[in-house]
Amino acid sequence: MARLFLFLFFFLYQTTSFASYILIPMDHDNQKNHLKAYGITYWALAQNIKVQWLLNFEGGSFLLADAPHIRKECQIRGVSYQVLTDAEQQQLIQEIAAPSQNQEVVLLEKAPKIAVYTPSGKMPWDDAVTLVLTYAEIPFTPVYDTEVLRNDLVLYDWLHLHHEDFTGQYGKFFGAYRSAPWYIEQKKQAEELAQSLGYNKVSDAKLAVAHKIRDFVIGGGFMFAMCSATDSFDIALSAEGVDICEPMFDGDATSPNYQAQIDYAKTFAFKDFVLERSPTRYEFSDIDMTEQRRILPDVDYFTLMEYSAKWDPIPTMLCQNHTQLVKGFMGQTTAFNPELVKANVLVMGKNMQNNEARYIHGTKGKGMFTFFGGHDPEDYQHRVGDAPTLLDLHPNSPGYRLILNNILFPAARKKPQKT
Repeated sequence: MARLFLFLFFFLYQTTSFASYILIPMDHDNQKNHLKAYGITYWALAQNIKVQWLLNFEGGSFLLADAPHIRKECQIRGVSYQVLTDAEQQQLIQEIAAPSQNQEVVLLEKAPKIAVYTPSGKMPWDDAVTLVLTYAEIPFTPVYDTEVLRNDLVLYDWLHLHHEDFTGQYGKFFGAYRSAPWYIEQKKQAEELAQSLGYNKVSDAKLAVAHKIRDFVIGGGFMFAMCSATDSFDIALSAEGVDICEPMFDGDATSPNYQAQIDYAKTFAFKDFVLERSPTRYEFSDIDMTEQRRILPDVDYFTLMEYSAKWDPIPTMLCQNHTQLVKGFMGQTTAFNPELVKANVLVMGKNMQNNEARYIHGTKGKGMFTFFGGHDPEDYQHRVGDAPTLLDLHPNSPGYRLILNNILFPAARKKPQKT
């Protein structure tokens, strides 16, 4: 019995002493590929391996139980990692838990099911989210009007809105591209799709889609939008029952004095905006600040806000990065006028020089949404026909990290927010 006891004691001691964890650092110096590190985390969750997200520790590092196949996957994808003993892991968690540290451990439990709202035929580089999901090897399902209107969104936890126009004005490309073959073809395809779905006008079909997306969020879904999908979505909701499309878009006249009929109570993020009436101006409203920008590209940065990891874990998660200064980039909707952002919406990223809101977050019903201004974080002034961004050249992109924070966010075990 004594020998058996000693054997068990030494067995348990050895197991405890050498049990190990994998730390995936996310700081500037210790991670070779930040973007693929998110892919490793998602891959682990998809295999029912729980991951601890160490908020504000080394850029928002990830911690998971050690296993040979996880190490191998990190090596294959070029992701830096460190191995910790059980004792080192316990000490790390204790240090993070200290009240003096603005750090927190958030448990990621399940890989979220991801849908990307994008028309068929779009190339991956037409949309930054599709691009980075493909690069990080995170699976997603493309959906569009047909799938949304038949209630397929109930199958997903997270939805990204493609660079899209929910107002039915075809992206306001009329002024510069009305004679371009691609514009003519896309307008024709949109009209045919709307009619096949039972709508007389594209604007009516897009409003119905916007309502389905709104209901998805209210019911508990997570929505992430970039570029023109941000303001055009809110504008479409606010203009329900009002015709804001000029005849070249929908074949009939606009509603008289339509600006006065806009209902800001129906929007997610924006208030008191004034719509752009000119069909030839590449702008939806005064929400966007693109034409007011007086910033040279070399000094165009926005600052991520700092939150209490223990008291406000949600915005802290969404702002995890290896730098607080993120390089700016443009789009049809580059940045938001902060005076037109509702008071209950958090501005998580600001361009201080031009007083712009770049990155905002809010709740709607049981769900949440994040709006990110700009088109492609590593293509400063993306233009029609530009070559695709090669993310192999930008594996540590801070702007793309913000997108991937939002993708992992639904995997977190929810804690009540204290403020």
